[in-house]
Amino acid sequence: MSPLVTYEAQDSIATITMDDGKMNVLSPAMFAALGGAFDRAAKERAVVILTGRDGVFSAGFDMRVLSAGGRDAADMVRTGFELAERILSFPTPVVVACTGHALAMGVFLVLSGDYRVGALGAHKIGANEVAIGITMPFFGVEICRQRLAPAHFHRAVVNAEIYAPEDAVAAGFLDRVVPAAELRDVARSAAVRLAKLDPTAHAASKLRARDQALKAIRSAIETDAATFAGLFAAAS
Repeated sequence: MSPLVTYEAQDSIATITMDDGKMNVLSPAMFAALGGAFDRAAKERAVVILTGRDGVFSAGFDMRVLSAGGRDAADMVRTGFELAERILSFPTPVVVACTGHALAMGVFLVLSGDYRVGALGAHKIGANEVAIGITMPFFGVEICRQRLAPAHFHRAVVNAEIYAPEDAVAAGFLDRVVPAAELRDVARSAAVRLAKLDPTAHAASKLRARDQALKAIRSAIETDAATFAGLFAAAS
């Protein structure tokens, strides 16, 4: 695929792994590689396991691009939001194997998976936008709303609370946590189980169950695109 993303196909299961050697920042290049990987998985009708490098799933958007502003920043943000939307409506099951830290846009990708397994450890999981001076985008509000437990929604979105993996299950960021050494096998077992579902029924049920959330997310993406276009143009 690319130096940033690898694609491993085995028995109708595609493992898509992000690894930039550091914090797996979601840059335009990373998004291009991820988009290509999901294109291939869709063509092959493969169940997907989306994962990261040991200790890090993703720390979010490339801050250098965001800080520079301009069209590149606006396009990167929209691309990230649209990738999460795509995963939420992907025709085959998507298992997220959260290898470690998942922050901001990184945790939004986690929230898009159909089944999310996290590695135990001293990892930070959460939407930290408010803590770093960013008003939570409308997209972020909606992607969190569709998955987080009501008791944790405001704590996560408004208070930027960061969770340890075991606490992230109760919050709704993850479905299960396991020792890091078991993560890959547990994620694959989940993918194997999901691969046995009727594919047509799965895809249709996913869209039906997430219909309102997907409509809200699409509207939020358009609203955010207009907002960020103005902000980034002023900053460039």
